[in-house]
Amino acid sequence: MNIRIGFGVDVHRLADGHLLFVGGKKIPSDFGAVGHSDADVLIHAICDAILGAANLRDIGFHFSDTDPQYKGIDSKILLTDVMKLVHAKSYKVINIDCTVILERPKLNPHIPEMQEVLANILQVDSDCVSIKATTHEKVDSFGEGKAIKAYAVCLLVK
Repeated sequence: MNIRIGFGVDVHRLADGHLLFVGGKKIPSDFGAVGHSDADVLIHAICDAILGAANLRDIGFHFSDTDPQYKGIDSKILLTDVMKLVHAKSYKVINIDCTVILERPKLNPHIPEMQEVLANILQVDSDCVSIKATTHEKVDSFGEGKAIKAYAVCLLVK
């Protein structure tokens, strides 16, 4: 049995006039994340964790932020494509563990729905998708509400 661990991190600036997507769910907010795609920081970190575990480079290598075909794309599509790459190498996800750093809005009420959305794409039980939300205690750009960050770790098996 071949078991691999991967780590991913992503950061996006927050600004008025943008939508806030986290974990494949639109979060009600008066601001959102800025990015080439829908800027779903959690899905991007998960993609990098999975790609890293499978030694498939990173999300930017596969989905360049200079490629117009990815402008505004739903990050759930990117994660679906990452899963195709991983399955082509005969890997499957065992579990994912993630942390999102965001001062506001509170993400905890949305976590069960995020787990369901992600579990569906990852082809695992929702119990295999751990999502934690925390603040940065008003410290630096994250604590000041100017940015959002996500960390993700995944375990793959062949």
